[in-house]
Amino acid sequence: MRAYSERKYWVGFDLGGSKMLAVVYDGDFRQVARKRKRTRGHGGASEGLDRILALIDAALDAAGASREALAGIGLGCPGPLDLDKGVVLEMPNLGWKKVKVRAELERAFACPAVVVNDVDAGVYGEYRFGAAKGSRCVVGVFPGTGIGGGAVYKGEIIRGAKGSALEIGHVPVIRDGPLCGCGRRGCLEAVAGRLAISAAAAMAGYRGEAPALLQAAGTDLQNIRSRALADAIAAGDKAVEIIVREAAHTIGWAMAGVVDVLAPDTVLLGGGLVNDMPELFTAEIAAALKAQVMPSFADTFKVVPAKLGDDASVTGAAALAQRAVQEAAAAAS
Repeated sequence: MRAYSERKYWVGFDLGGSKMLAVVYDGDFRQVARKRKRTRGHGGASEGLDRILALIDAALDAAGASREALAGIGLGCPGPLDLDKGVVLEMPNLGWKKVKVRAELERAFACPAVVVNDVDAGVYGEYRFGAAKGSRCVVGVFPGTGIGGGAVYKGEIIRGAKGSALEIGHVPVIRDGPLCGCGRRGCLEAVAGRLAISAAAAMAGYRGEAPALLQAAGTDLQNIRSRALADAIAAGDKAVEIIVREAAHTIGWAMAGVVDVLAPDTVLLGGGLVNDMPELFTAEIAAALKAQVMPSFADTFKVVPAKLGDDASVTGAAALAQRAVQEAAAAAS
């Protein structure tokens, strides 16, 4: 087997959303190869892990690299995690519960692995290589189907004792408001997440107020995703634009509390909605923040869309794996 010091490739893996993505990086973090596959729900942990291993192998094959050349793996995924043990505690969309992902990756590939929250990984990726590079404190909010959050302070991800922190999507914004997927009422995600936006847009289409959206996507929430919303706005559906702008403004209003607590110099915006409507979300969130934060904080931060797009989480996960390996080597020397 090749000596560990001679290994030069890193793999980042993103398990969030409807697709899995594996990317191979060289030692300078240039992308060498990438493979993507659709996520299958409710296949169970065994099938899901097999698909992850197969996709990593496919990416390595595309890079012309063997398993023995792999220095480390970083995997970003949603859901509650035990970060220290690398265990996915629960991922309902895949039917997972207490799955020892890190142990399986390390057993299969004989290299170190880390398992991190996908939004934490995305914020870290942008801090290392993207729009938040050089920030002292960056707070990220990633609105999509849900609303994820993460923060990096002086190069360290802000986290809890065992799991990730900054569940911005579950900050309460309306007392006794709409029911959220977490089981509570009035969470930001239930008010301004993509599902809430899509539901309001579907009603606008049904009432005849959004003809472009109705023709392109109907009223099925499965079809009213961020790209469909962006296209409807571009086609002149003012009702859809108002709905999206109000949601973005609400996100900025809720984020003001986070800015007041952490005093970041960068507020980073990512996720599917921002990727498809960056100017709209950046403008609305920035305006809401400036109006709502403490006056002394109003000019102390910038609001920027992510530069890495869909690659933010996978890049950050690989970079976190590299960092973990380097820290372990330094501690052992």
